[in-house]
Amino acid sequence: MTGPDAPRFDTKIVVLLSDGLAAWQELNVTAFLVSGVATSAPDLVGEPYRDADGARYLPMLRQPVVVMTADRELLRTARDRAEARGVDTAVYTRELFATGHDAANRAAVSAVATADLDLVGIAVRGPRNAVDRIAKGARLHD
Repeated sequence: MTGPDAPRFDTKIVVLLSDGLAAWQELNVTAFLVSGVATSAPDLVGEPYRDADGARYLPMLRQPVVVMTADRELLRTARDRAEARGVDTAVYTRELFATGHDAANRAAVSAVATADLDLVGIAVRGPRNAVDRIAKGARLHD
């Protein structure tokens, strides 16, 4: 819903993707990062969906997700800004394209110092103004 009747949320969800990823990588990174956001607070997910015949579908996030792109330096800066503002962040590093399960993903991230993470995407959810400042300089994904 858009327009004057659309709800305005106190929080904002933004996914920042690295420039130059292949389409399958953008989709994969976005899906993983949004799953981190979705599990971060119980009020983020709405009720299950039902169609007119009564078939049930899984619930989804209650609010929109903005997908943006940034270069590698801005991804690092955005991660640092999020940390400085106390905004929880989901990260996806280049190494995760080569892993096959959650334990391997966590091991790949934990093996690298924060400053050395090869970020290809991050997701943040927080107060609107804080998230806008975190994503400053990124552009809407086209």
